[in-house]
Amino acid sequence: MRAIAVTPTERIVGIINQLEPRIITPTDVKLRMIEAGVCGTDKEICAFEYGTPPSGMEQLVIGHESLGEVVEIGAKVTRVKVGDLVVPMVRRPCPHDHCVACSSRQDFCFTGDFTERGIKGQHGFMAQFVVDDENYMNPVPKELRDVAVLVEPLTIAEKGLAQVWNIQQRLPWGCPIVPGKAQAHCHKAVVLGAGPVGLLGAMALVNAEFDTYVYSREAKPNPKSMLLESIGAKYISSESVAIEELPNIIGNIDLVYEATGASSLAFAIMKALGTNGIFIFTGVPGRKGPIEVDTDLMMRNLVLKNQVVFGTVNAGRDSFENSIRDVDTFHKRWPNAVKSLITGHFSMDDHRDLLIGKSSGIKNVITLN
Repeated sequence: MRAIAVTPTERIVGIINQLEPRIITPTDVKLRMIEAGVCGTDKEICAFEYGTPPSGMEQLVIGHESLGEVVEIGAKVTRVKVGDLVVPMVRRPCPHDHCVACSSRQDFCFTGDFTERGIKGQHGFMAQFVVDDENYMNPVPKELRDVAVLVEPLTIAEKGLAQVWNIQQRLPWGCPIVPGKAQAHCHKAVVLGAGPVGLLGAMALVNAEFDTYVYSREAKPNPKSMLLESIGAKYISSESVAIEELPNIIGNIDLVYEATGASSLAFAIMKALGTNGIFIFTGVPGRKGPIEVDTDLMMRNLVLKNQVVFGTVNAGRDSFENSIRDVDTFHKRWPNAVKSLITGHFSMDDHRDLLIGKSSGIKNVITLN
């Protein structure tokens, strides 16, 4: 079968031929991979910033945002059946018995010895066939076939929002209900960046009844600003509005969802985070020079305004299931907006332009046949 892989020692990106995987254990599931999304992580691996092949191998098959169809199951598989569409999970537990998280929530692994398909220590999903344990399969309704590849990037927002709801149990945070009136937005969120993670995060926040603003570089109108306005979010361009002005326009910012990986922008907007606010980091900056940060102001705000800052990466089963549910909700609520997130379908032979070149659009997808 064909697969898209990197060879870090030789700095090669290309299509390789592999033996088609076989079911070995009774709980194995074989997938015919339908498509894989291209994300910033894939491009960084192809720039050889990171990415670790499986032990004893020179090559790493990349790809972690994917959709597959079950074509064969082991004798003891009960979670899926032949013909099901599934989105597989990415992270696998570390081998240590003392890691409490990896018994059920490997996305919170304590040891750092986890593996991740397509990223660290295990082959990914940009291959024509994959075999994996049923425990990592998440069934997807057939009617989501055209947009299901968005499930995995949305899990980032789902995991972040689940933590937000848990954290904010620390204070009375519910929106007031006035008899006879529609419930108004009472929480204001700012999304940094209008890439796929930012746009999906904005959809999740609008769906959760946040008054949602997306702060990005490109002047409006543009395709992303029009998409956001079609779902009820507001777009603010950094070309016309400085960061310092955001509180004057928005009011108390209850939540910042960072989706750029730009540390200078993130720490600048952290100054605008409101009382009792939460700041979620999802991006990983590249290796650059240090930036100046007013740590005194940051510390004063964190203490005096009861603020919380946390980072989130990868996701557990609950986030995948919530993501499938919400992709379905988004698809029914904003069908045109959701479909427009996927701006291009390409063959495996086009992989270099997508992974090495400066590709355009929002989310590009590789068809794996």
